Amino acid sequence: MRPDELLAPRTRPRIMGIVNVTPDSFSDGGRFATTDSAIAHGRELMEHGADILDIGGESTRPGATRPLVSEELDRVVPVITALAGEGCAVSVDTMRAEVAEAAVRAGALIINDVSGGLADPGILGVAARHDVIYAAMHWRAHSTEMQGHAHYDGPGGVVTAVHDELSARLDAAVAAGVDLERTVIDPGLGFAKSSDHNWELLQDLAALEDLGRPILVGSSRKSFLGTLLGGPEGPRPVGEREHANVALTTIVALQGMWGVRVHDVRASHDAIRVVERFRKGQGDD
Repeated sequence: MRPDELLAPRTRPRIMGIVNVTPDSFSDGGRFATTDSAIAHGRELMEHGADILDIGGESTRPGATRPLVSEELDRVVPVITALAGEGCAVSVDTMRAEVAEAAVRAGALIINDVSGGLADPGILGVAARHDVIYAAMHWRAHSTEMQGHAHYDGPGGVVTAVHDELSARLDAAVAAGVDLERTVIDPGLGFAKSSDHNWELLQDLAALEDLGRPILVGSSRKSFLGTLLGGPEGPRPVGEREHANVALTTIVALQGMWGVRVHDVRASHDAIRVVERFRKGQGDD
């Protein structure tokens, strides 16, 4: 598959299945930390309906310690090489230019940069040289300090701030030589945002559409869902948030977003199929 095919208009969101090749991911840390287990998991997600596999070797959960570049490379490159070699559309989830370069050479079609080029501006040059898709997420700081930056006091609050800051990241990408037509934006749910900020963004995703780029939404199992579903004993555990995320997948699909980034591909695939059928109106099954 070519990058242009992934961005072509379609009636349903692309499903980006998450493959965390890390020992410390907030949702499945350690389950797929070996090359073989990560490859097997990627194959399973494709069988369940994933359009894209997002391979990451660095946890971005709040408070996470960054791995060495060599560790991140050792985690993701063999997995990308194997899955891309089998014909899977692969994305690399990284903030580092060196990792992005190696990943693209291994077959990745998308650089999914949660920092939008702020953590390592050199990553924009990698995307430009290889003419791959560049996904820029709204981001303000690394995991150890990001929640200290969850302040949106200007006119329009968090929605306007995310819009304007993403616009600036697109400008930076284009200035570095990235083709604007090969960019995707992500509002960055959970990154330097309170629970209320996340809900405000979800309720007004349409405000980002005037940036003219496809929108990727990543809500899967995040803490704001745990807070919503929790009780006196505290937030709902990570492994018990999937039903809520399926509801959000449905909402995002109804709003016509380009993609959803999820852990449970089968559940989100089912939800999207329901939305497709619903949109057809009355008729024979």
